[in-house]
Amino acid sequence: MPSIEKDYGFLRKCFEEMKEGARVENFEGSEFRYVAFVYEQAMIFAIEEVNQSYDLLPNFTLGYQIYDSCYALAKSLEGTFWLLNGQENSFPNYFCRLRSQNSVIIGDSSSERVIAMARILGLTRYPQISYAASVSTLSDKVQFPSFLRTMSSDTFQSAGLAQMMLYFGWSWVGILASDNEYGEVGSQVIREILVKQGACLAFQEILPAIYSKSKITYLLNVIKTTLANAIMILASDAIMNPIISELSNHNIRGKAWVASEAWSTHLSLSRKDFAPILQGTVGFAVSSGVIPGFKEHLSNIHPSKRGNDIYNKLFWEAAFQCRFPVSEDDSLTASNKSDTTIKTCSGMEKLETVFASFFDMNNLRQAYNAYKSLYAVAHTIHNLVSCTNTSGTFVSGSCVPYLNYKPWQLFHLIKNVRFHMKNSPDEEVYFDKNGDTPASYDIMNWQMDSNGSIKFVKVGMYKNGELFINKSIIVWNGGQIQIPVSVCSKSCTVGYRKATRQGQPACCFDCIPCSEGEVSNGTGITDCLKCPDELWPNSRRDKCIRKTVEFLAYEDSLGSVLTSATTVLILLNSFVCITFVKFHHTPVVRANNRKLSYILLFALMLCFLCAFIFIGQPGNVTCILRQTMFGIIFTLCVSCVLAKTIMVVIVFKATNPHSNLRKWLGYKLPSGIIFFGTLIQFVICIIWLICFPPSLEHNLKTITGKILIECNDGSLFAFWCMLGYIGILASVSLVVAFLARKLPDDFNEAKFICFSMLVFVSVWLSFIPAYLSTKGKYMVALEVFAILSSSAGLEVCIFIPKCYIIIFRPDLNTRKTNVSKQT
Repeated sequence: MPSIEKDYGFLRKCFEEMKEGARVENFEGSEFRYVAFVYEQAMIFAIEEVNQSYDLLPNFTLGYQIYDSCYALAKSLEGTFWLLNGQENSFPNYFCRLRSQNSVIIGDSSSERVIAMARILGLTRYPQISYAASVSTLSDKVQFPSFLRTMSSDTFQSAGLAQMMLYFGWSWVGILASDNEYGEVGSQVIREILVKQGACLAFQEILPAIYSKSKITYLLNVIKTTLANAIMILASDAIMNPIISELSNHNIRGKAWVASEAWSTHLSLSRKDFAPILQGTVGFAVSSGVIPGFKEHLSNIHPSKRGNDIYNKLFWEAAFQCRFPVSEDDSLTASNKSDTTIKTCSGMEKLETVFASFFDMNNLRQAYNAYKSLYAVAHTIHNLVSCTNTSGTFVSGSCVPYLNYKPWQLFHLIKNVRFHMKNSPDEEVYFDKNGDTPASYDIMNWQMDSNGSIKFVKVGMYKNGELFINKSIIVWNGGQIQIPVSVCSKSCTVGYRKATRQGQPACCFDCIPCSEGEVSNGTGITDCLKCPDELWPNSRRDKCIRKTVEFLAYEDSLGSVLTSATTVLILLNSFVCITFVKFHHTPVVRANNRKLSYILLFALMLCFLCAFIFIGQPGNVTCILRQTMFGIIFTLCVSCVLAKTIMVVIVFKATNPHSNLRKWLGYKLPSGIIFFGTLIQFVICIIWLICFPPSLEHNLKTITGKILIECNDGSLFAFWCMLGYIGILASVSLVVAFLARKLPDDFNEAKFICFSMLVFVSVWLSFIPAYLSTKGKYMVALEVFAILSSSAGLEVCIFIPKCYIIIFRPDLNTRKTNVSKQT
C-alpha cells in the first residue's frame, strides 16, 4: 500500500479540486462530503464488529484498503486496476501479487462509475458489491456477471414512484432527469407506467451534467409556465443544485416535487434558502436501518486514532474549519493555494459542538447498506472457512481452500449467502438471480420546522410492490395539508364525459354532457352508459330512472276537459231524445221520418260514449274496440244522415202522383241504406281484426324520456280504409243535402243536414294533417275532439233547430200553420 503521507497529500489535492469544481456537495457551507465519510465509517465499524465477534470468523481478522475516486470516473477506473494488480501505477491485465490480498470490492456509490468498474471486474469474475448504485442496467448478469448490490434496483423505484404519483391523483406531471443511465432508464420506465395507467407527461427534460446557463434558463421557463404542479426529479443532488438555486432566486413555489432516492434525504439540499421551494417534497429513500453503537463510534473519531486513516484528518479540518500542518512534500502535492485566514487545528476541538445531523442515527440509509455489504462478505468468508467436504456449494458438495480461492469461487459463495442481521432478526439479507436485494423504500416528506429548516419525516413505505402512505401527516408546499392538484383538465363530474382535445394528450380534454338517454355515474368517465329502453336519465344524468308513463288519463287536465265535454254532449243528446219522444206526435217530429231520427239520436249517443274508450289507460280489449267501434258507430250515424237526406229528396220529388219515386216511400229504403252502409264498414273492421288486429304497445322511442302506452292500429291501411269509407258516405250525404237545400216546406231539414255534413267533413279534413303531426296522448285527444265535435255538429245542426220550435215556438209546430204557409 502506498505511504500514508503521500496519500494524504493526494487527497488534499483532490479535495481542493472538488471545491473549485461545479459539481460539489454542500453541507452547511462546507464542501467536504460528510455523507461519503459516514459510508466509510459504517464499513470500518462493521469490520471492527466482525473482528471482535466470537461467532463470526472468531480466528480470523478482516483487513481493508480504501481508495478515493474523488467522484471522477477516471479515478474509479484507476483505483480498480490498482486494487486488481497491486501496483501504484495501474496496468490492465497485469497481476504482480503472489496471492490474492483482496477478497471483494465494495463500491462505488455512483451508478455511472460502478458500471465502468463492473465491466472490468466482470472479465475476471471479481466480486463487487455496491451499496448505492441503483441503475437497473446493473441487473443484467450478461453484461455484469460478478456484480451484486445491497441497494434496490431502479426498476422497483421507478415503478413505485409512478404508482405513488397515480396514488395522489396526479395525471399531468413533469419529469426532470439527469443526463445519464440513471435518469434516462428511470424516466423511461416511469413514463411507460404513467401512460399505461392513463396519465400524461406535461414535459420530460434533461438536467445537464455540466452547468449550462442557457439550459438552466430554459428549464426555469418550462417549470414556470407548465400547468403541471407535480414534478419528478431523477438526479443526484449535485446535478440538481443549479436548477434549485434558480428556482429559489425566482421564488417559484407551489410545486409538489417528487424525489428519487438519489436526493430524497440529502442534506445538501435541505438548506434554509431552499426550504420554501422544496417544502412538501415527497420521495423514495432507501429503507433506513439501525446500527447499534455506531453513534458512539462517530463520537470517538479523532485524527490521532487509526493513524493510517487519512480521512479522519480531512473530516476534522472540514468540521472545525481548520488546517493541520503539512510537510513540504505534502505541500507540493496539495493545492498551491494558501489561505492564511484558516486557523490551525489543535486536535483538542470537541466533536460534540459540530452539526447535529452528523450524529442522526435515524437517517442511516446507504450507510446501512454499506454496513450490510460488509456483513455479507463476512458471512461469505465465514462459510468459506467453515466449509466441510459435504456442506460445500460446489460440485459434489466440495469446498474451496480458503487460502487459495479464485475470485469467481468467492463470487459464487457471496451470491448464495443468506443470513439475518444481528441487530434486526426479522431482516434477511440475500441476493436474487440478478444480484439484487429485495426492494424496500421509505417514503419521506420534507417538512419545515419552526426555525425554517427542513426535516425529513417518514410518511409511508413501499415494499413488495405495494404502497403504504399516511396522507394525514403529509405537509405540502406552503404548509398545505390538502393534496395538490396536478391535472391538465379537471375530472368531469357526473353527467358529463371526456372529449379529447384535438392534437393534445389524452389527459387534456373537455367535459361535455352525456347524450340523450345516457348517464355517467362517476367522475372522469370516457363513455357514458346508455340507459335501458324502459329507463331514462334523471336531470343530473347520473343515474337511470323510470320513464314517465304517458296516456290520456282522466286525471289530466286535457282528459278532464274532454270527459266534461263528453258528459255535456251526452246530456244534450238525452235532452233531445226526451224532447222528441215526448213530442213525437207533433208535426216537426213526424215530418222528417221519426224512426230515422230516433236511430240517428241513438247513433249519436253511441258516438259520444265512444269517446270514453279513448280516455284512460288503454288495455288489450280497449285497443281492439277503439277504432273498430268508432268506425262502425260513425258509419251508422252517417248512414242515418244519408238515409234522411235521400228520403227528404224522395218525399219532395214524389209529390206527383205519377212519379216513380213514390214506390220508394216507406221504411225499406232508409233501412236498407243504413243496414248495407253499416254492413260494409262492419266487414272492413272484421277483416282488419282478423288479419291485422290492433294491440297494446309501450312506445319507448316516439317521445324522448317517456313511455307511451298506446294502441298499435296493426295496419294503417285498414285504418285509413275505415276512415275513408266514412268520408265517402259523408261526402255523398253532403252533396245530396246541398242539392236539396232549397226544397220548400218549413219542416224541410235538408239545409240543416247540409250544414251538419259541412261541419262533419270540415272537422275530419282538418283532423287528418293534425293527426299525422301529433304524438302520444295529444294524438288520442285530437281524435276524441274530432269525434265529439263532428258528432256535436250533427246534433246541433239537425236537432237543435227542431227542439227550438218544439219548446220555444209551439205556434210553428202545427200542420195548419205549415199548410197555410205553403198556400
